[in-house]
Amino acid sequence: MTGLFITLEGGEGAGKTSAVPLLAARLEEEGYQVLSTREPGGIEIAEAIRAVILDPSNTKMDGRTEALLYAAARRQHLVEKVWPALEKGMIVLCDRFVDSSLAYQGYTRGLGMEEVMEINRFAVESTMPDLTLFFDISPKEGLARISENKGREKNRLDLETLSFHERVYEGYKILQEQYKDRFVALDAAKPLAEVAEEAVQAIMTFLKQK
Repeated sequence: MTGLFITLEGGEGAGKTSAVPLLAARLEEEGYQVLSTREPGGIEIAEAIRAVILDPSNTKMDGRTEALLYAAARRQHLVEKVWPALEKGMIVLCDRFVDSSLAYQGYTRGLGMEEVMEINRFAVESTMPDLTLFFDISPKEGLARISENKGREKNRLDLETLSFHERVYEGYKILQEQYKDRFVALDAAKPLAEVAEEAVQAIMTFLKQK
């Protein structure tokens, strides 16, 4: 596959979702073909799985069930949307990927990062991001943003405690160290336009190095 697979990661309220269209527009200005998508979701089957995972009424969901559903959505998303775009040489910007499962289910839910990685190896085969942009913001600040954003989709993860989200942040910090060859941290506490510009510069630097 000749394309470039770029993922955006971070805790709740980090600004990833808002940044994606800004990054896509800037890269298209530079002449690149860009596909923007998200996980879980991006295609009909995966969006249906997303609705089940994030439904606030599904509080009985077991951690392993959650991890398996994310992996199932991820597989179908790759097959239908991501792989075809990469084969065409496009830049794929994906809001969340495997690292989210490692941080949330592997580390925070206590299932084990390697165990969750094993589930995902089956789902993604050898596909991993070429570059991961980590939107680094304190959980407290991220959650404050969510409470202020009345138009944001409220989901099951929003019901979790601050300590849960602090664990997620710890998980991401472990991943940042483990995958330092592809992780680029961005100060997501800055205004969105600044963060997006720094993200674009990180992508352009990566492209020049390829």
